[in-house]
Amino acid sequence: MAPPAAAAEGVAPDPWVSVTPEGYYRFTAPQATVQEIVGGTPQVVELQGNIGPAGTWSDLAMDPSGTDYPTQVGILDPGLYYYQYTATFPDRTKKSFRNPDAPAAISSKPTWSTFFVPGPSVQWMSDVANGGDVAELTYDSPAAGDERTTLVWTPPGYDAERAEAYPVLYLLADDGQSADEWTELGRARQVLDNLAAEGGLASMVVVMAEVGGADPRAELLDGVVAAARDAYHVADDASGQAVAGIGTGAEQALTLLRTDPGVFSEVGAFSVEFSQRPADPNRSEVAAINEGTDRVRIYVGNVLDPSYNKTHDLLRTFERTGVEHEFDGVDPDTGGTWDTWREGLRDFASRVFQDDAGHGPREGHRPLDRKYTAPATGSISTPHVDEDGIVTFETGTQFKDAKDVTVWANWAPNGAWFRVPMTRVGDRWRLQMGPLDGFYYYRYVVDGVDVKDPEDKVNTLTGVSPLFVPGETDRMLGDLPADERGEVSLLTYDSAVAGEERQAYVWTPKGYDANRAEPYPVLYLNHGGGQNYGDWVEVGRAPQILDHYIKDGAIVPMVVVMGNGNSPDFPAELVENLAPAARAEYNIADDAARQAIAGLSMGAMNTLNTWLTRPGQFGWMAAFSGGLFFNTPQFDPALVNAETRMARVYTGDVTDFTYQATMDLLELLETNGIHHEFAGVTQGPHGFDTWSKNLVDLLPRLFRDPANTQGVELRAVVPEGEDGVLALSVADDGSGVTLDGPQNTGTALRFTGQLPTVTVTDSRSVSQAGVTGWAVTGQAYSFESATRLLDGKHLGWTPRLESPRAGLAAGDARATALGGGEGLVVPGRLASATPEGRVGTATIGADLVLDVPVDTTPGEYTGTLSLSLFPVD
Repeated sequence: MAPPAAAAEGVAPDPWVSVTPEGYYRFTAPQATVQEIVGGTPQVVELQGNIGPAGTWSDLAMDPSGTDYPTQVGILDPGLYYYQYTATFPDRTKKSFRNPDAPAAISSKPTWSTFFVPGPSVQWMSDVANGGDVAELTYDSPAAGDERTTLVWTPPGYDAERAEAYPVLYLLADDGQSADEWTELGRARQVLDNLAAEGGLASMVVVMAEVGGADPRAELLDGVVAAARDAYHVADDASGQAVAGIGTGAEQALTLLRTDPGVFSEVGAFSVEFSQRPADPNRSEVAAINEGTDRVRIYVGNVLDPSYNKTHDLLRTFERTGVEHEFDGVDPDTGGTWDTWREGLRDFASRVFQDDAGHGPREGHRPLDRKYTAPATGSISTPHVDEDGIVTFETGTQFKDAKDVTVWANWAPNGAWFRVPMTRVGDRWRLQMGPLDGFYYYRYVVDGVDVKDPEDKVNTLTGVSPLFVPGETDRMLGDLPADERGEVSLLTYDSAVAGEERQAYVWTPKGYDANRAEPYPVLYLNHGGGQNYGDWVEVGRAPQILDHYIKDGAIVPMVVVMGNGNSPDFPAELVENLAPAARAEYNIADDAARQAIAGLSMGAMNTLNTWLTRPGQFGWMAAFSGGLFFNTPQFDPALVNAETRMARVYTGDVTDFTYQATMDLLELLETNGIHHEFAGVTQGPHGFDTWSKNLVDLLPRLFRDPANTQGVELRAVVPEGEDGVLALSVADDGSGVTLDGPQNTGTALRFTGQLPTVTVTDSRSVSQAGVTGWAVTGQAYSFESATRLLDGKHLGWTPRLESPRAGLAAGDARATALGGGEGLVVPGRLASATPEGRVGTATIGADLVLDVPVDTTPGEYTGTLSLSLFPVD
């Protein structure tokens, strides 16, 4: 789980910022310095920046430790990040600041600093050696009468004496921005340098200016343009002049189409903002615009871009009146932010003054067919999710007197918790953000106090509320239709250990038969410290995961009991109270071969204590993010090994505070000769993002016949010094298979190959098999190296039958995560047979595909594709 190789180079000159070996950005502010800056002792210090999902401005607490206020964030996607430190006092007043020893980074935002996380995916905005030059150009403002400054980029090899003048692009800032933001946040220098180095840019000069005020037209034409012509060898005719702007700068650029048609041959508008809606151009104006302009190109972000509806109106006006134009399409990933405009600059700059530039939208951008209407104030009580993953939160009026309200949720990188500020709207507080994708759980923070969403009337046992956003990730955590789900019921029983009546949740699979002859295997699934029996249901999404697995036919049908682990003697509570009560109400087994136990954190400790001190009770054990925290019980390794079919240990990454306890546990098991498996590191903190993944991994392994499960070793190698080269071999006999490739898909490097032949032989008699067939599933586990972990979602396949016949069926193709699917991190079916087709030998193959990020760190990666054979009805 290492950062990109050059991550440390991306740290801004802020001495309070460093990068850990794992790729987390650590911020450490000395308490004495902070208190001197803000003039007192704050109640809270936070890091604030565009570090949230989809670049959302978010707050991260910097809790005091020793003499500092430290915090960390990561692992971060490559890109540009801007941030500040903010102190909040007991009266909820706030003061933002930056490290006074760091140079000012954003001229118009004096408290902001930046850092850049490099990587191949953002190479187009990385520094280029021997690039162009950026210099200041000072001129006298014809509109305001004062002296003003612009920035001018000249291309590598700029020659002021060459015969032909350089074409020139004028970039206009938005209201409230400075011209410097084009370089400070827009990274215009790097964008242009990279385009020039790639041969994707006309040899031109770029002038960045802010032309607001009473007469923007005069400021631009008589001030900026005139000064640029005096100082640089630039064109003064329409064919050599282009203009583009952001917000009000876009309005100024478009206004010139009407007031001065033919001055600029190409015009770009990013997130256009009109001070007032202009009248439609008349026929003569339209004719002049079309005759004098070669390109008018419009850009906009998603529905969170404040100019979204205004851009819709502009496009309709152009269509209605006949103004020739291009629309880049809606950028689905970002709203009106520098992430949107930076990419827009790259696109527009690559087109201007180019005879063969295309006219359509960029790939993946969407049409803008209708205006966006947000949920009306007062119309929603729980979060509203639209079809594109934009989420709207709105409180009731109970917080109308609050000074600040945030939404606190696990949406930071790797599932950490960030607070996102809400905005007061009348007597309510509101927040729109996204696009989001997957499962989250949240609470409000009102004037610094945690408050569960008062409108959540469904989840009553935990202090958080769930939010599921359907999308490309976390399919296993989504709800199935009601008729495809198992049942969650409540078990009430008397506890002699606790001396009270207690409750537990019990999940039974779809089709559960209380009267079937063979009892169901049972998993006792335990919560963590400070939690209760509701957490795996309300937060951990255990029922949804189980429902999906049963639908996919990928697990042995079982019953899952989720009890109350808050007990002075957990082993006795479970074995002597909960388990007998569960057996009395449900058709479940009581032998080790069909009893499993698992738990998280404190529940992992309780699980381990029960497994070790009650040998012969549980044949299957799993510990998530936990060890023997307080003491090591006495146990007999031989007795523990005798009945244990599988003991599997999981941990989050180094941000999981129980990481070292898990390492100590592994050493204890190894030292005592106890058979166990280590699942490797799950990238994520001490939270349900990690534990739900652990449960997804665990369930297909439980109650399996080891004879019907085989592993195929997978190796992936990225050679040092050869960026983006990845070779995969698949071997079950030592020969290995090397995949062909790579093919650059634009977003990933793709390699392809063949799964070694899989053969299934079924010679069971009818009396032995009954009316069952069989199925083979495969599940990929993380590829690990010393530097990085590649999740199993990067591997996909397309199964095929080598020996087709009636009653045999190949499984569905499974696309990789980078190919729009979920990969084989969740088991996929390789093939299946009905009772008609099961008998005899079946030969199965599959085309494998490995899609990896373009910034995959060099190194050798090893992983396993586990194939399981089991009977199915």
